[in-house]
Amino acid sequence: MPLFSFCTISTSSHLFKAFALANSIAPFKGFLNILVIDKIDNFVEKPANVNIYTLSDLKDNIGFQIIDKYKKNQDKLRWALKPVFLKHLLNETNAVIYVDNDIYFYTDFAFLFKELESNNVILTPHFYNSNPNEDQNWLEANFRVGLYNAGFIGVNQQAIIALNWWANCCLYNVKKAFWRGLFDDQKYLDLFPILFDNVKIIKEKGCNLAGWNYLNYHLKRDPNGDLVIDNTTKLIFIHFAESSLVDFSKSDHLLNKEFKIYEQNLLNHYATFSYKRSIFNKRTIDPFIYFLKWKLHRKIEK
Repeated sequence: MPLFSFCTISTSSHLFKAFALANSIAPFKGFLNILVIDKIDNFVEKPANVNIYTLSDLKDNIGFQIIDKYKKNQDKLRWALKPVFLKHLLNETNAVIYVDNDIYFYTDFAFLFKELESNNVILTPHFYNSNPNEDQNWLEANFRVGLYNAGFIGVNQQAIIALNWWANCCLYNVKKAFWRGLFDDQKYLDLFPILFDNVKIIKEKGCNLAGWNYLNYHLKRDPNGDLVIDNTTKLIFIHFAESSLVDFSKSDHLLNKEFKIYEQNLLNHYATFSYKRSIFNKRTIDPFIYFLKWKLHRKIEK
């Protein structure tokens, strides 16, 4: 394994996303470790820069407890195992960056691993709108779901204590409960810069560009057609979560070019892939209900 590598956690049904991620880092000599949390029935030939791990490879007491606690919920298991998998890989490599399997890179990421030479942990903010005078729901989202996106976290070998703490937090509870200050594995990251030394916040807006933050940036194309963010920043990677797919898949969207590149790479590994917006499910209905409650409280306050 290289001294520096990426990792992600996936179910077998979503390996095609992880393989597209691997393709995106390959031109920049990136290597991807994938932890598959279920049985791989129909194994598709993996890219050359991929190494596959299974739950049986993890030899960690906290990990065993996490697997036992969340084995019936694949989402919670994937989220809770991030610190465990990162610790496991640090036995074999100097630094590793976890990224969600729906992330896709467009330019060189070497500076991120350079940051891990002098910092033990690197995080990326959500960069939600923080204006107290308009769209205040986004302002409050910073405190509701977390300042940092858990779809990205980089660590080096000095981060073991922090990873153990995070693993124990995930064992304690992986749950969305706004009134308790909980949001799955993510909200715990708010405490990282307070509890641990050498934690760097990556404020490069080309990192973790997504549906939840792109409207806060000034985006344009340079003469070569490349995306420029706030006049100076180049695009590093996009997080193709649901909100990103909803917006960027529109043919007239400025970021549709990047979506098409991502879509084609998904199709290379899953020929029948097609994106259709999920309108009625727990992930879409819960935030909508919360927003209605928020609007009601705002009206009462006035």
